[in-house]
Amino acid sequence: MSAGMVIIGAGECGTRAAFALREAGYDGNVTLVGAEAHLPYERPPLSKDAMVAPEAPSIKAISDAARLTEHRIDLLGATSATSIDRANRSVRLSNGSDLDYDKLLVATGATPRRLPLSGLGQRCVYLRTFDDALAIRAHLRQCCHVAIIGGGFIGLELAASARRLGADVTVIEAQPRILMRGVPEEIATIVHEAHAAEGVDIVCGDGIAAIDDRADGVRITLASGLQVTADLAIIGIGAVPVTALAESAGLTLNNGIAVDAQLRTSDPDIFSAGDCCSFPLAIYGDRRVRLEAWRSAQEHGALAARNMLGAEEAHACVPWFWSDQYGLSLQIAGLPDEGERTVRRDLDDGAFILFHLKHDGRLVAASGIGPGNAVARDIRLAEMLIARSAHPDIDALAAPSVKLKSLLAA
Repeated sequence: MSAGMVIIGAGECGTRAAFALREAGYDGNVTLVGAEAHLPYERPPLSKDAMVAPEAPSIKAISDAARLTEHRIDLLGATSATSIDRANRSVRLSNGSDLDYDKLLVATGATPRRLPLSGLGQRCVYLRTFDDALAIRAHLRQCCHVAIIGGGFIGLELAASARRLGADVTVIEAQPRILMRGVPEEIATIVHEAHAAEGVDIVCGDGIAAIDDRADGVRITLASGLQVTADLAIIGIGAVPVTALAESAGLTLNNGIAVDAQLRTSDPDIFSAGDCCSFPLAIYGDRRVRLEAWRSAQEHGALAARNMLGAEEAHACVPWFWSDQYGLSLQIAGLPDEGERTVRRDLDDGAFILFHLKHDGRLVAASGIGPGNAVARDIRLAEMLIARSAHPDIDALAAPSVKLKSLLAA
């Protein structure tokens, strides 16, 4: 008798994989193992809507219980996997039971990177789960000064949410500027200016020397000697892949769980997908990357499911990231650091797009920012050009009068 498909991790990636197995016609057992007691839910709202909603927020469920039942997906909530027995193709669960599998998908995601300092107490918090969001929300509605350590997407989205709630906000970034990872400086400057206009104090190029977390507040001492006192410190200095389970099972690691283009690990019966794995990107010469992005998690889940069923389909999607702050939408298709020259296209209402190209003219990324959905259509078209390894005319890229759709047709 077939043991069925087992998925460890009930986030966006794992849940999408479970439904994709059914969509592909798989009729065997599908078991989804999730460490949290909640139904599978989306994480992007945690730093935004969950913070500022006037009423107490609820999870934005990926699927309700009825749909899981309808698709015969067995969700084991509040349960974690403690070990993998590769020889016998079984997983030991935290409740002491064993779960056999034909194919296994490890989609354990990532966890916030911890600040390696002593002195952190209850007023120093991280955001990863819905319960984390509820705790931070409760703090934000009571305190008057929030220190956010880390000027990446999560930290800045939380800064925007805290300002909407009326809190004073100081963002502390050790790097020379905010959004150092993957966002061009020209766009990061616009985001910085938007935060400054809303009253956020941003300190860049200054690391944390010490933290004193007391009952009445948090005192943060920076490397320069500057001191910041706050009612709450939110730490958002990146994320690390959750790999302990894979490592103990002897799977190969490389900036996460190492998988091939089909998302297969070093064990042919075990796949990995989402934030916890690194994989080769064909459009960048098989450069190995690990992506922490909502859409990537969706795409990985669906691809892993098809390949667990024998499709042998290689990953071919272009990375895509986005963030919304103060009515501005920042979108990036591809990897801007692959570019060797940049062409700017100005749009209406101050919006613009930066096209990143190789010296030979191949488009490898596009970064845009503007109010609302001002850049969404062009970023989507640029994504399609990137996927086709297009060499668009440089003058045409820069000219707003030339529709990108015409370049795609060419």
